[in-house]
Amino acid sequence: MRSVDYSIYLVTGRDLLPPGKDFLTSLEESIQGGVTLVQLREKELDTQTFIDLAIRSKAICDKYNVPFLINDRIDVALIAKTDGVHIGQTDMSVEQARSLLPAGSIIGLSCTSVEHIREAVRLNVDYVGIGPVWGTQTKKLSNPIIGVRGVGAMLAELDGTNIKAVAISGIKSTNLLRTLHGSMSQTNHALDGIAVVSEIVASADPRSAAQKLKSIFSEFKRAYTPHPLGFPQALTGTDTNGPGKSIAPSADSIMDGVVCLMNEIRKANPLVHQITNAVVTTQSANVTLAIGASPIMATEPQEMEDLARISGALLINIGSMRAETVDGIGLAGTFANSFRKPVVFDPVGVGASTFRKSSVRTLLDTFQSSVIKGNAGELAALAGTTEVESKGVDSVGPGFKDPANFVRNLAKRERCIVVLSGPVDYVSDGVSVVALANGHELLGHITGSGCILGSCIASYCATASQVAQADPNIENGGIFRGDMFTAAIAGVLVLTVAAELAVKSGDVKGLIDALWSLSPEQVREMSRLTVSKAIHQQELRVYCGAE
Repeated sequence: MRSVDYSIYLVTGRDLLPPGKDFLTSLEESIQGGVTLVQLREKELDTQTFIDLAIRSKAICDKYNVPFLINDRIDVALIAKTDGVHIGQTDMSVEQARSLLPAGSIIGLSCTSVEHIREAVRLNVDYVGIGPVWGTQTKKLSNPIIGVRGVGAMLAELDGTNIKAVAISGIKSTNLLRTLHGSMSQTNHALDGIAVVSEIVASADPRSAAQKLKSIFSEFKRAYTPHPLGFPQALTGTDTNGPGKSIAPSADSIMDGVVCLMNEIRKANPLVHQITNAVVTTQSANVTLAIGASPIMATEPQEMEDLARISGALLINIGSMRAETVDGIGLAGTFANSFRKPVVFDPVGVGASTFRKSSVRTLLDTFQSSVIKGNAGELAALAGTTEVESKGVDSVGPGFKDPANFVRNLAKRERCIVVLSGPVDYVSDGVSVVALANGHELLGHITGSGCILGSCIASYCATASQVAQADPNIENGGIFRGDMFTAAIAGVLVLTVAAELAVKSGDVKGLIDALWSLSPEQVREMSRLTVSKAIHQQELRVYCGAE
């Protein structure tokens, strides 16, 4: 059987054609633009008309050597001599279809749950269609939307198999990169393709629409080639020289990066867009200014694209989130991703209510975070574990038994940097873990101390991003640019060391002054930083010239 390219999988929908656009013309133009597989889906046509349309459509696909499938109707597939069929969960069984179709026919199966995937593996289908990932205008959804991160658990079930996977439902050029990237949560198994309907069929220029999707998909595959560490190397500002040739980051190399970022931030003076807790807006702005960045505190949805264009980073803190602000926050994160600006996400009090939990799930499906920061209770709720409970915005109890492995696993699952704040702060990129023992217990009694930590981290992420863009020797791949790992560590260290100095001076209220006067040499001298042994050996590139 010939090799099949599932990357841009067109599912037809003639009712979506623009006025005056002929279906067969649209089909040919879409293939010319990069469609690699076609499924003819017709639920309302009478049988003979369906057969005639299938024969004519297959002739066009054959002209370009593009496989052609029929949705559900085995009889039509047999008469039109198609390359195979796509079957839904309530259609004819895979075993029945296989017994009727010629040997080597492609058989795909719609899957909406992990259980469906396991059954598909048992049946050894050629590919699965996973979804619905997003809402869609092409049909009324009978199954709940699983979101891009929900795809990850289903893809993980395909590890070690030859079964291909395409995401389905509501996929467009505007959410394609998020779909591809976010679906790799919980696994190193990337999607083999995306099934598209309206983005191509409803376009007056289907060739260009297909070309755009193909370009995004190809760029993702190029930039996110998996490496032996188990996740795409473009994600965290890390690099590898191949098996057996890489080294783990040292405390000294990390501190070199922290010092560099502290020197650079006052020169760069990055603008940091902050959607934050109303309780701490003033404190957060003042802290941002004190460490050398510039704050802009804005929540109007109509501003999000313009602010993403000019800002160095985005901080999203859900402390004061309301139902009417969720869409605006989603827009902010989406535009920040589109301009490849770092996004720091602080799920304040996420475990306190069903509203916060559901909103955070929606937001994390909508955009990719560069850094997720939270206390033990918040990150436990995000991870879905009851090991640590929360009371409002605070954690309850002694914390995680193994915090280093917890943050490592969560970072790998979410494909970003994770910061666990507490008496000892932990930062991980999914491979290495750094423990930071600086700070003072009085910091925990300052209203919004966790929120201002988010401001510090976002400020240094913005700096790292700007440094990366200014250096032509640094590859800028991925959703965001720069070394977010070192930037997150810098944000934690700067705040916690300043807190120690403020307490030592006898003026706890002078935290802003301590931040303003803090020197890189003080941070290097006072830092209590240890690097946990990485599960895999890896080189950490510090994007300030220290390697």
